[in-house]
Amino acid sequence: MAKRWAQRPEGSTWGDWGEDDELGRINLITSEKVLEGVREVQAGKSFCLSLPLDFPGGSSLNQRRYPPIIRPTEDLAHKPDTFYNVVAKDSIAPEYIDVWSDDMVTLWTQYSTQWDALVHQGALFDADGDGVDEPLYYNGFKPHVDIIGPKEDAKGDGSGSVAFARHLGLEHMAAHGVQGRAVLIDVAHHLNNTEDWVAVPMKTIREIMAADKVEVRPGDMVIIHTGFTQKILDWDKNPDASRIQAMYPYLDGEDPEVLEWITDSQLSALIADNYAVEGWPAPNPEPHTLIPVHNLCLFKLGIPLGEMWYTQELATWLRANGRSSFLLTAPPLRLPGTAGGPLNPIATV
Repeated sequence: MAKRWAQRPEGSTWGDWGEDDELGRINLITSEKVLEGVREVQAGKSFCLSLPLDFPGGSSLNQRRYPPIIRPTEDLAHKPDTFYNVVAKDSIAPEYIDVWSDDMVTLWTQYSTQWDALVHQGALFDADGDGVDEPLYYNGFKPHVDIIGPKEDAKGDGSGSVAFARHLGLEHMAAHGVQGRAVLIDVAHHLNNTEDWVAVPMKTIREIMAADKVEVRPGDMVIIHTGFTQKILDWDKNPDASRIQAMYPYLDGEDPEVLEWITDSQLSALIADNYAVEGWPAPNPEPHTLIPVHNLCLFKLGIPLGEMWYTQELATWLRANGRSSFLLTAPPLRLPGTAGGPLNPIATV
């Protein structure tokens, strides 16, 4: 019996890798899975799967997230926003020939290409068996005990942090490495590159996988290609606010077979080029999750979600070469305590 819970959600992986596990299904990316991924490399060609991190542009996709802000650091006299294009002979000493620039960035961690950490979404659940649901995250970690904030000096080191995940942050994935075999499911091609916001049920996913001979093995990372981020690039940081929140296909989280497949396939990470992997369920007066795939993956199974990855060039190459599998290298930034974070994933074929 784990210390943080007496009962776990039905069908969850809580405790499967130990009562203090913070990796979830990333544990399935073993040394053998890395070797499986390496064996997929035949052409020696690599694809960057990240958007430029200042895309999509503006805040119409999510009003809580904004483009990165880059500023100069302070100078040697602690004057802010000045250490940029510094000619040393003029501002430091006449004998120096150097010119320097040094900068800092304010970064909304889930603005662009990102991982969702396991701490990104939890749920109400009666873990101690007393008949009362309480807010929890994966493996029973608790708000305000294990995940701190909003609170002054949440990190406890005087750095000024107002939020900090003591557990389940992305630094654990970063330390693991997140490299192994991955497959791409080309929804865009088989749905005729539709730009319509349509739910994709498991029946369609099976048909696509059969047609393209996609084999999802335990521990694989799975990418869904819809065409969403190609449209983001085409808009060139001026997205159509009337369309951006409801366009291109998405995985149907209301289809029980989709959730069963995620569970039974033993995939280690679920990734899409769209905004949230899934859409939004129909209104329901009964208690329910707003986003079922997130609830299953992040809260129950410990599967990180990748969102807004740029997959167009990879998908085009794979189709031209009759391939669907490749080596994926996708560690997040090793920034402790974050609920999500940018990355520069690389697919190698």
